[in-house]
Parts: sequence; structure tokens; C-alpha cells
Amino acid sequence: MSGERTGGAAADEPPVVVKVGGAKAVDPAGAVGDVAHLTANGREVVVVHGGSTVVDETLERLGIEPEYVESASGVTGRFTDAATMEAFAMAMAGKLNTELTARFRSAGVDAVGLSGVDGGLLSGPRKSAVRVVEDGKRKIRRGDHSGRIESVNADLLAGLLDDGYTPVVSPPMAGDEGDGEVKPVNADADRAAAAVAGALGADLVLLTDVSGVYADPDDPETRIDAAATPEELAAVEDAAEGFMGKKVMAATEALEGGAGRVVIADANVRDPVVAALGGEGTAIERSALGDGAGDDAGGGEAPEEGGETA
Repeated sequence: MSGERTGGAAADEPPVVVKVGGAKAVDPAGAVGDVAHLTANGREVVVVHGGSTVVDETLERLGIEPEYVESASGVTGRFTDAATMEAFAMAMAGKLNTELTARFRSAGVDAVGLSGVDGGLLSGPRKSAVRVVEDGKRKIRRGDHSGRIESVNADLLAGLLDDGYTPVVSPPMAGDEGDGEVKPVNADADRAAAAVAGALGADLVLLTDVSGVYADPDDPETRIDAAATPEELAAVEDAAEGFMGKKVMAATEALEGGAGRVVIADANVRDPVVAALGGEGTAIERSALGDGAGDDAGGGEAPEEGGETA
């Protein structure tokens, strides 16, 4: 069940989806405090988290070498075979989601931890084969356990929010095998947050370890503060390199799905969520999609690239 959320919070304040990065350089402490502040003041918040560093550490302890592959369009993501998928579920839904939910509860937030499998929260087809580029050649890699999110159970999230809970959401997602069987599969956390924000008609804050998108990736002084037109969005897309490219892709998907606006901002500053909502970071407005913005709200297919990175 997907589609824009109606009702619930104060009419002039949409819900906020906060994506907390999973890289070691991202400290969630500021986000935890801000979510506690926002929810105490009546704002509905959904948290989505990544976990690339902990997944890699779990693989290392199990003696499995993490493998990243490049898609045909140049996006890098994790290749998730059966053994990696087992470690991924242990690290994300088992360890990280539980620990982060406990941190929110310690801060006074009535947090509820969920994986994308729970209640079919995040669902779509499993991609058992992916197109990759190796040594400059395009190949098909089989045995992957990743998926493309096509549906968000917005009713589940709405019910929790209406009852005063703050959902803390983690991949894996529910992967449809095509024969009615469902398996947990890898999904990128940025794009999971985008799907949730679109389904709820929420504002999306993507927290990372830099202050936004830089026109010169090596110079923080060149941060692009806002994109409100298609031309400005194109400039942001051109400037985004590496991991930032996937965040901008997620931002666009969120807006196409129905989100109000997206802010890419620094997790490690004081009051990072409140600061992002107040103008810090790179804000991408729905108007940046141009005419017809949001025509596909709540639906639409994501491009083929999948797999968690951060």
C-alpha cells in the first residue's frame, strides 16, 4: 500500500523522514537529540538508517570479503550473495536497528524498530541477477540478493505515527521471488528513506558526513545551498560524485514519489535535523522537477541499481 499520507500531524507541518547514515564517520547522537526534540513538540518523524560500516565489520568477523560492484550507469553498490545477505540481516535488522531504537528510547522517544520485511513495509521484486561493469566490460552477475522498492506500507507507518510512536526503519526489504515467496533482500538505505518520504508526503533529511553537495567536491566553501528549478537540479546532479550521486538520485526519487522537499546535510553538527530544516545543507525543492512534478507520487519504478552503500 503506497500513496501520500493524509491527516495526523499539524496541518502546516508534514512528517519528517530522517535518514541516518551508516558510515563510521556519521555520529547519530545529534540526530537522536533532534528527533527527541521534534517528537516532543508534536512533529511526526520516521527514522531510516543505513549500516555499511557495521555490515563490512560483520563480514570481516565471519571471514567474508565485502564485494562492491559498479552498475552499467556508474553507480557503486554492494553485491549481496547468500552469505553476505545473512550477515547483512544480522548487522542491520539484528544489531543496528535494535541498538539505535534503544538510543532513541533512552532519549525519551517512543521508538519502534522495524525492518522493511515487517508488515511488508518495504517491498518489491528481488533482483537475482544484476548488470555490472568489470574491467570495462558489461557482465551479468547472478546470485544477488537485492531488490527494488516498489511499495511502501504507508498505512502501517501512519498507524504507528497516529498512536504516538516513532518508527525506526532498517533494510532489508521484503523481496518478491515471483512465485509468492518472500525473502529478505538488500536495499539501499537512502532510497528506502526516499520511498518512505514519498509515501508519507514528508520532508526528507539525508544526514551524511559532509554539509551538502559541493560544486567542487574538494571544497566545502562551494556548497550548493538550494535547487528550486530543473536547471539548478541539473547542476546539483552534475556536481554529485561517488556516494553523493546516490543521495541525489534518492532525493529525486523522493520528490517524484510525493515528498515535499529534500535536504542533504551534515550529521555531525549541532542540532543537525533542526539545522537542515532551518536552511543548512543542500535543499532540493519539489519545484526542481519542473512541470508535472509529483505526477507519479507514491509509485514509479526506481532505476535498476540497488544494494546498500551507506
